[in-house]
Amino acid sequence: MLKIAFATSDGHAVDQHFGWCRRFDVYEVGPEGFHLFETRELGPAEDDEEDKIASRLAAVVDCAILNVCDIGGTAAAKVVKARIHPMKVPVGTEIDSLLAKFVGVLAGNPPPWLRKVLRAHSPQVAPAWTPTSSPSATAAPVAPARPQ
Repeated sequence: MLKIAFATSDGHAVDQHFGWCRRFDVYEVGPEGFHLFETRELGPAEDDEEDKIASRLAAVVDCAILNVCDIGGTAAAKVVKARIHPMKVPVGTEIDSLLAKFVGVLAGNPPPWLRKVLRAHSPQVAPAWTPTSSPSATAAPVAPARPQ
């Protein structure tokens, strides 16, 4: 199961900017379905940009995917560095419809970016690719030619 966070003011729709969000609903999502894991409420955003980003990031650090209406460049870089995949969605996008899409994709053939997220957060769900034992797969790398 993946943990997926949604920046929301009401628990029904994604309608918040990452840096100003005061509530993240975190769901556990898998190919069989989803359930609300917990609602994480935060205080008002700090005046200091670094503190504001750090407090929001701490609230979703265990999540694999973060759904927001908007996110600044610095915050997005920190979210990605924390191995969380940020997704910008239109204001008012229903959380239930996003969850249904995630379940459908996880039950089918996830796209490469999502397989990467799965490997990073749930290695038992998406095993890493291992090369076959063909001669080309086990051969030593060829050193580049030296200039003469």
